[in-house]
Amino acid sequence: MRPLSDCRLYGIIDLGYAEESDVAHVAEQMIEGGVDVVQLRGKGKSSNELTGYATRLHEITTRSSTPLIVNDHAEIANQVPVEGVHVGQDDDSIEVARRKAERAVLIGKSTHSLRQAVAAQQEGADYIGFGPIFATPTKPDYPPVGLNDIRRVHAEISLPIFCIGGINIDNLQSVIDAGARRVVMVSALLKAHSIVDYARCATDMLA
Repeated sequence: MRPLSDCRLYGIIDLGYAEESDVAHVAEQMIEGGVDVVQLRGKGKSSNELTGYATRLHEITTRSSTPLIVNDHAEIANQVPVEGVHVGQDDDSIEVARRKAERAVLIGKSTHSLRQAVAAQQEGADYIGFGPIFATPTKPDYPPVGLNDIRRVHAEISLPIFCIGGINIDNLQSVIDAGARRVVMVSALLKAHSIVDYARCATDMLA
């Protein structure tokens, strides 16, 4: 499986944006476009529902050695051989997530400040999401952190850091110039006219 240190573009298949019937096709397009990590996120979906999606997606992602991460529901990892679990600040602790997974998996954590990033590293996260960099409809309750702390968080955190939140092709260069090496795209990628072309453009910029 591709190591996180080699990953640059992290795509989230958010069931709030992606039609449920299109999930497999979206994953295939992301991978064709060069997305390095795929996450399944379905707020409001049950663990059982998401397990079904994860099973189908893992059959696709494993062909290209692309890590598949499930959001929130660590127990899915003991039923489906996904590569990781992602938790938020208000979700299970990393320790609890590892216990629920019942096997060694990557655990990522969302962080919204330098203090939270440091805490996540101390807690044992394998990578962090840092943001939201810009305002985003997927995280309306969190004020954007802006570009100023990107370089600082990279200086103080030794884990892979994926900047997230309102990032699109139009503002990606400003995020890279601020010190980001890895980014997450959600709505910009899912709503693109061509997911393949959009992802390729982003991966070219991140290269």
